[in-house]
Amino acid sequence: MSFTVLISFLLFTGFVCTYTYFKVRKSNNESQEGFFLGGRSLTGGLIASSLILTNLSATSFVGMSGQAYSHNMSVMGWEVGSGITLVIIALLLVPRYLKQGITTIPDFLESRYDLSVKKFVTLLFLCQYVINILPTTLYAGAVVLGDIFDIQTLLGVSEFASIAIISAAIGLLGFFYAVYGGLKAVVIADSMNGIGLIVGGLMIPIFGLIVLGDGSFMDGLHILTTAAPEKLQSVGKESDPLPFSTLFTGLILVNLYYWGTDQSIIQRVLGAKNLKEGQKGVILAGAIKVISPLFLIIPGIIAYHIFGADAGNPDTMYTRLVNEVLPKPLVGFFVAVMFGAILSTFNGVLNSSTTLFALNVYKPLFGAGKDDHELVAKGRVFGVVIAIISVCIAPFIMYAPDGLFQYLQMVAGFFSVPIFTIVFVGYVSKRVPAFAAKVALVVFVSSYGAMQLIFDTPLHFLHQLAILFVICTILMLIIGYVKPRETDYIMPINEDIDITPWAFRFEASAIILYMVLGAFICFSEVGLMSADPTVMQVYGVCGVIMIAGILMTQSRKKAALALREAE
Repeated sequence: MSFTVLISFLLFTGFVCTYTYFKVRKSNNESQEGFFLGGRSLTGGLIASSLILTNLSATSFVGMSGQAYSHNMSVMGWEVGSGITLVIIALLLVPRYLKQGITTIPDFLESRYDLSVKKFVTLLFLCQYVINILPTTLYAGAVVLGDIFDIQTLLGVSEFASIAIISAAIGLLGFFYAVYGGLKAVVIADSMNGIGLIVGGLMIPIFGLIVLGDGSFMDGLHILTTAAPEKLQSVGKESDPLPFSTLFTGLILVNLYYWGTDQSIIQRVLGAKNLKEGQKGVILAGAIKVISPLFLIIPGIIAYHIFGADAGNPDTMYTRLVNEVLPKPLVGFFVAVMFGAILSTFNGVLNSSTTLFALNVYKPLFGAGKDDHELVAKGRVFGVVIAIISVCIAPFIMYAPDGLFQYLQMVAGFFSVPIFTIVFVGYVSKRVPAFAAKVALVVFVSSYGAMQLIFDTPLHFLHQLAILFVICTILMLIIGYVKPRETDYIMPINEDIDITPWAFRFEASAIILYMVLGAFICFSEVGLMSADPTVMQVYGVCGVIMIAGILMTQSRKKAALALREAE
């Protein structure tokens, strides 16, 4: 292990920790809103960076670049498709959430259905976090850090022991961020690591192309686009990891669940200062997701050209490329940023777990008459327990028969779309009763479990989720028609939050959608894979016209706002 790498890693990590401490040391973390929602003071930039850092972890970098190395760019649908999802959430869901003033998604489910539905979904969330997300985050992070720092050789331990040691270190630091600093500490650390992640992530393809081109970035780019153009295909076939057809079925549903209803993600938005800042943060996060294939997926293709098609385990290609192409001081900086991303996912989910337990489990059962200090204290104790459990589970994931990525995707299906289904029906209907939600959850989870674990179903799992979503939605509506609620559901309103929308939300959303279209055009037969640049040129001209029109519209809006303020 290089001493330079270690020093640069410690310097950046120490800077983020120190900066976060001074930012939150005077914050009130003993109140319910102060600890769980950052005092509802989060601005757009903080929300966007925290969303991205919680979403991106070592699993994303290692798994997606590995799939690009083995297959092609089709896996980018997970990232680019999120741009569309985040626009939908910013325009439709965020206004509803903030208008209600909810603290957790199960709060809405209790209001819309009943307490038992809230408890069941809370249990699903907690199971997903403890069994799936927290341990796999620790495991993937331990693999990356262990490979770069060569912990096995350094300490003379086995791979299992190396993963256990690093998982414990990540868990301990994440625990202090999430459990003692609350949500505000999490998002402040994320804002610093978010900047570093984008800068550090983009360094990998830049330096990688320079190495590929024997010192010339342009020569490396030429090799990337001409040597094996089929690797740049984003329109996946049925044999690819992510068929293009899934973008219109299960993928959009999984994304809507993840970005719109998963507590560990949406909690950042629920802590927004107002609706304007919440929408800014979500739309900005959408823009970052559209460009993320540049630092998540392209490195896998660069590794394919540098190391060859049979260079070993695809999941090791990303860390191998980092060590190969980056100067040693930058390796330490990048690993520090990666560590921040790993930590962000872990402490973000941990903070959400404590929120769900304290407000949706402890408070209803034992917290009658208890003050905020007591609720926060019990949440912290629960955080300690699940952090220890996650650290203990993490090393055993190395024995998962189908690998980390497959484990994540298969297990996530049990929780994601079933929860989104009842949230969706809850918003689009007023008469569907709580009984329908309970039936749908049982039918969905049991049917998906049967298709995954018992029957050899040929359909892609995302198509399976889409079919079950349609079936369970229809089932809930039928139950609502046959045995409706006694009264129509009326959404409660919280008057304490400013729900004035962001004036430029539609213009910003249009830019995101145009970026999504451009990403799929670029990485297809009519883009970089084609010798004819006509389609790319037309796309560019249309983009310039669109931007000019948006700027003119913004100018008129600003003038109108100034006129109204003057009056």
